[in-house]
Amino acid sequence: MNFFTNKIITIREKIDQIIPAYSMDCTTTLDPHSYLDCFLPVDHSELISVINSSKPSTCVLDSIPTRLLKDVLPLISTSILDQINLSLQIGYVPQAFKVAVVKPLLKKPTLDSGVLANYRPISNLPFISKILEKIVSKQLYDHLRSNNLYEDFQSGFRVHHSTETALVKVTNDLLLASDNGLLSILILLDLSAAFDTIDHNILLHRLEHVIGIKGTALEWFKSYLSDRFQFVHVNDESSMHSKVSYGVPQGSVLGPILFTLYMSPLGNIIRKHSINFHCYADDTQLYLSMKPGETNQLVKLQECLKDIKAWMTSNFLLLNPFKTEVILFGPKNLRDTMSKHILTIDDLVLASSNTVRNLGVIFDQDISFTSYIKEISRTAFFHLRNIAKIRSILSQSDAEKLVHAFVTSRLDYCNSLLIGCPNNSLKSLQLIQNAAARVLTGISKRDHISPTLASLHWLPVKSRIEFKILLLTYKSLNNQAPSYLKDLIVPYLPSRTLRSQTAGLLVVPRVSKCRMGGRAFSYQAPLLWNQLPVQVLEADTVSTFKTRLKTFLFYKAYS
Repeated sequence: MNFFTNKIITIREKIDQIIPAYSMDCTTTLDPHSYLDCFLPVDHSELISVINSSKPSTCVLDSIPTRLLKDVLPLISTSILDQINLSLQIGYVPQAFKVAVVKPLLKKPTLDSGVLANYRPISNLPFISKILEKIVSKQLYDHLRSNNLYEDFQSGFRVHHSTETALVKVTNDLLLASDNGLLSILILLDLSAAFDTIDHNILLHRLEHVIGIKGTALEWFKSYLSDRFQFVHVNDESSMHSKVSYGVPQGSVLGPILFTLYMSPLGNIIRKHSINFHCYADDTQLYLSMKPGETNQLVKLQECLKDIKAWMTSNFLLLNPFKTEVILFGPKNLRDTMSKHILTIDDLVLASSNTVRNLGVIFDQDISFTSYIKEISRTAFFHLRNIAKIRSILSQSDAEKLVHAFVTSRLDYCNSLLIGCPNNSLKSLQLIQNAAARVLTGISKRDHISPTLASLHWLPVKSRIEFKILLLTYKSLNNQAPSYLKDLIVPYLPSRTLRSQTAGLLVVPRVSKCRMGGRAFSYQAPLLWNQLPVQVLEADTVSTFKTRLKTFLFYKAYS
C-alpha cells in the first residue's frame, strides 16, 4: 500500500516542479437544454435488470456473496432501490461505497513477481456500489451521446468501439499513404499511472464546463470523488486504509468513463497541428504522412508533441519516455534517410524502432505483420502443447474451451488487419488451427485436415479474416460501428437507373494493387462485400447476418 501511495505522490511532486504557468484547456459552450442537472430515479424493473445482468463477482467488502444476494433479491430489492434513488436524488454517495480493496495485478505474466513496480493496482468495490455506478453511467452515456460530446477518435470504453476498430482505422490510413508513395511516422505515447494521477478539481471543472453537468448531478460526482479510501488485501492479510486524494479507481464502472472525459480536450490540441491521431483510453497514437523530402513536417510534429506534453503536465499527467515509441513506414532507403532526424522534446528523445507493440499488435516497418504472425504462432503452439499433454483427461467440451481460450482467441484478435496478406504469411496461422483440430479430434498427422475442420464447423484462417471484415462492414452500414469506419464505406449510387442500384453494392476505390496499400480496409471491404449473395445482404439483424455469412463462407471454403 505504501508503494502504490508513494508512487503517485512522487509523480505529482515531479509534475509540480515542471508544471507550466498556463493551462492549455479547451472548453465547450453548451446550450441550457444540454445540461445534466440531476439523475433520474430508476424503477424496480430497471434495477432488477441491472443486477441480474451484472457478473456475480464478490469482494471482501461485501456482507454476503453476490450469488446469495441475487437469490434473495425479491426480498431485499425494495431496500436497495430506495438506497440508490436516495443517493441520486440528494447527490450523495454513501461512505461505505467509497472504500476499495486493491488487488495487485502483474502487468505481464513474464515480469518478476518480487518487484513491486511490476504490479498494477486494481480496485474491487462492493457489489451494490457498482450497481449504483452502472445506473449513473447509463444516464451519463445518454447525455454524452445525445449532445455529441464524445471525442470521435477515442475508442476506449465505448459501445461499438474496440482496439480492433481503432487499429483498422490507423492501419487503413497508413496503407493508403504508402500506396500514394508517402512516408509515415507513428508515435505511441505512454503515460505513467495515468488513472491514478488525475486531479479531482480539474475533473470536476471539466464535467461542469465541458460536459455540462450541473446541480445535484455535479454534487453526486463531488461526493463520489471525495473521501475515498483503499487498502491492499493479499493472502487474507489487509493493509491500513489509505486516503485516495487523486485519480479514479481502476476496476470501477465510472473510472474509465471519467478518465476519457478528463482526456477529452487533448483531441482539439492535436487537431490544431493537423496531425492524425487515435486514442484508446490512455494510449495515444500520433501519425503523420509526408513526401520523402518533406523533413520540415517533423517540425510540425515536434511542436504538436511540445503542446501535448505541456497540456498533460498542466493536467498532472506524466509522459513515460521509456515506453514512448516511434516507427517509420515506407521503403527502406527512404526510412534510413528519415530515421536520421531523431525527434527530441525537452528531455524526451524519440528514436525509431523496427517494430512496436500497438494495442497488442506488433507493427513492423513494412506493415506486413510478419513479426506479429510469428509471435502468435509461437505463443499459440506453446499453449497447444500444454493442452495436448492433458488432453487424455479432458472431456471434448472442456478441451474445446481451452483451445478457444488460449489458441483460437489469438488467431481471431485483430485478424482484420491481416486482410490481403499473402497466403505464405497466413500459412503458419493455418498450421496452428490444423494442429488444434488434431489435438481435439485425435486424428493423425497423415489424415486430411479439411474434413476435420468442416466437422468442427471451423472456418479456415483466411475465411475467418474475411468474416471479420464483412462483419465490420455490415455494422458500419447499420450504425453499429464507429463513425470513423462508417466514413470509409461508400454506397454505390449509379449515375443512371440500373438494376444494380438496389443490390446494396459499395464503391470500390481505385487503389494500386502492386503496393501494400492495396490491403487497406476501405479497398478490401467493398471488394468482398460486392461478392456476397443477395440472401446474405438482406439480413435484418447482426445475428442473422453472422449466421448467413458464416454459412456462405463455410460452403465456399469446403465445397
